[in-house]
Amino acid sequence: MAEKEGGIVKTGHEEGRKMAVALLEEFGLPLGLLPLADVIEVGFVRSTGYMWILQKKKVEHNFKMVSKLVSYDTEIHGYIAMKHIKKLKGVKAKELILWPPVNEITVDSPKIHFKSLAGITKTFPIEAFAAGQ
Repeated sequence: MAEKEGGIVKTGHEEGRKMAVALLEEFGLPLGLLPLADVIEVGFVRSTGYMWILQKKKVEHNFKMVSKLVSYDTEIHGYIAMKHIKKLKGVKAKELILWPPVNEITVDSPKIHFKSLAGITKTFPIEAFAAGQ
C-alpha cells in the first residue's frame, strides 16, 4: 500500500499498543480512545499522518460514562493530526439498532466530537474516553 510507504511499524501486542498510545498522547487525543486487543501491527507515516492498526479480532468496547458501544474492526486506519483524526475507517458507534461508521474525530477540550459519513456529529465529554474508561 502506497500510504504505508516510509512508515514506522511496530509488531506484536505490547509494542503495537505502546505505539498507539504514544500517538494518541503526542497528538492530544484521549488515551482510552482505542481500546485494542491482540494487536498484530501498528504503523505511522510521519510525513502524511497516515496511521494503521491491525488486530486479530474485532473489539467492541462500552464507554460506560456516556453509554456508548463502539466497534473496532480488525483493520483501523486514518490520518492523525493534532487533536484530530480524519478519513477514519474501521470504527463504528452503535446508534439504536444501527452501526454507522465514524469518519472523523476532533478534540475541542473539554469536548470530543465524532462525525459520521452521513454528516451526523455526536459530542461527548473528553474524560469519557480517558484510559481505563
